[in-house]
Amino acid sequence: MKDRAGSAGPPAHEVVYRRLREMILFGEMAPGQPVTIQGLVSDLGAGMTPVREALRRLTAEGALDFRGNRRIIVPVLDAATVSELTEARVALEPRLAQRAAQRCSAADLRRLAEIDARLDAAIAGGDLRGYLVENHRFHAELNAIAAAPVLSGLVEGLWLRFGPSLRVVCGRLGTQALPDRHKDLLAALDAGDAGAAAAAMEADVVQGMEQIAAGLP
Repeated sequence: MKDRAGSAGPPAHEVVYRRLREMILFGEMAPGQPVTIQGLVSDLGAGMTPVREALRRLTAEGALDFRGNRRIIVPVLDAATVSELTEARVALEPRLAQRAAQRCSAADLRRLAEIDARLDAAIAGGDLRGYLVENHRFHAELNAIAAAPVLSGLVEGLWLRFGPSLRVVCGRLGTQALPDRHKDLLAALDAGDAGAAAAAMEADVVQGMEQIAAGLP
């Protein structure tokens, strides 16, 4: 299949992987929800082979949980796992924020501010999916500025693990109860203050993960 410009698009298995990954990341699939090849073939309008490959990749990444007897579910977090995820995020994301503060250009800062403005609009409008998408986009853009693909890849894997639970918690609290520390972070980036950027990111991470922990069944 080709796009309008005539160039080949990504292969089918990559398209399915990206769509399924997005569904997990933004909580379109609930914790504990069973995932079947036939169900995804129907929902995504995709072939069995691309769906099977996407499930294999996402299970290997920890975004899905293989339970034996060919059963796959969206992971259900417990307190110990949330604590471990918090520890991992605190170890990685403030360091990425430090690196971003050392590299952030005026254009980068404008782009982050625009994303944050859309995030604020989603919060004000009660747009839960918009909040989740723009919040992730802000962090992903910051990590790209940091220019540390190994660290960023590890962080993306962590986000896949808590995405479904974050959606559940956000749905219970409502967007108005979801403050962030992005303004502090933007100020630190504008000042080129790597230490302040790291502190703002750590506060943002801990705040978000504490909300997930408090919302566990």
